[in-house]
Amino acid sequence: MTLAIYPGSFDPITRGHVDVALRAARLFDRLILAVYAGSEKPGGLFDPDERIAMARTALADAGAANIEVERFSGLTIEYARFCGATTVVRGLRAVSDFEYEFKLAHMNHHLAPEIEVVCLMTSSRHSFISSSLIREVASLGGDVAGLVPDNVRAALRDRFAFPAGVGAIGG
Repeated sequence: MTLAIYPGSFDPITRGHVDVALRAARLFDRLILAVYAGSEKPGGLFDPDERIAMARTALADAGAANIEVERFSGLTIEYARFCGATTVVRGLRAVSDFEYEFKLAHMNHHLAPEIEVVCLMTSSRHSFISSSLIREVASLGGDVAGLVPDNVRAALRDRFAFPAGVGAIGG
């Protein structure tokens, strides 16, 4: 049975993340969407439990049968080793992501040569979406419909105190 992990902060999970997860799940028997719960990134919005709950709902709504959502901290490659994963999945949105992912893949190979890193290109319709951009747009009342799962849109509306029907993220 092949197991891969798809790590990230997922703050919040976007349709781009869901797309990569669903495509990766077709390549492996099991996929763990691993939500990083270590030291929080500056500008983070949701705590790890909220991010995990949102990811579980989004993936269940998308019909993901062989994807689990788990929390991790520390080195990603050590978590992969701990789980028995053979592969770490990473998403690439644009050329700008490549240099960072290239360095990361080589460092992970140095630390755990038995674990492969596979990069999946984000679908073109999601290539401009990032969690940080979603947070910024939502905080200003911008419309994030179609960019995040519906449960995430509702969580953003609640977090920024936009009542339903008010502001672009209401509705």
